[in-house]
Amino acid sequence: MVRKRLSDSVADDIMSMISIEKRFLPGDKLPNENELSEELNISRTTLREAIRILVTHSVLEIRRGKGTYVKEDFEINHSTSLGFLAEAKINAKDLYEMRLIFEPEAAYYATIRASDAELKRILDYGMQIEQKIKCNEDRTEVEQKFHKSIVKATHNEFMEKLMPVIYQAIDKGVILSKRKELAIKDTINDHNMIMEFMKNRNPEGARSAMKIHILHAIKELGIE
Repeated sequence: MVRKRLSDSVADDIMSMISIEKRFLPGDKLPNENELSEELNISRTTLREAIRILVTHSVLEIRRGKGTYVKEDFEINHSTSLGFLAEAKINAKDLYEMRLIFEPEAAYYATIRASDAELKRILDYGMQIEQKIKCNEDRTEVEQKFHKSIVKATHNEFMEKLMPVIYQAIDKGVILSKRKELAIKDTINDHNMIMEFMKNRNPEGARSAMKIHILHAIKELGIE
């Protein structure tokens, strides 16, 4: 199993200090290398690598002879933070674990709260996925739309902010499943099961079907 590099984790930690804890604002100088590496309990080499990652993502800038600063034009908000974390190299196991925690509940609430138009949209995307699979076409985009439409139907704004993480898991799943015929067959069956429960406004059934769908993927894609 590929583990997330330490420098990626440290970059996430610094990102949290900026975006979530608001310890450093745009234009603020970060503590010096010795202080920050001691606080994070890491080597200065790892800290430098993490800072390089954040410089690449236009979060930090290094001013020669002055130190490291949060970029003046960096926008601090939670979605920026989540967007950055979604781009970091997170392994498939972590992503699918996140889906397992999040998506069955989303299916449950969407089944209760979706308007008839939202429910129709979800079912339409589900059928499009089946067509793409049968025609051996790339289904990534429509699969994202299917899951996004379910999350949107929960009418919970914070759930929608987690979608970049879900997208990355879907991307990885589609890539891995291209080599696994059983995973593709199960995707069709599982989606049909989810859609059937949602169509019948059965939230418990939709929650269970989504959980089974993700557990199938975890098992068949070999990411347990």
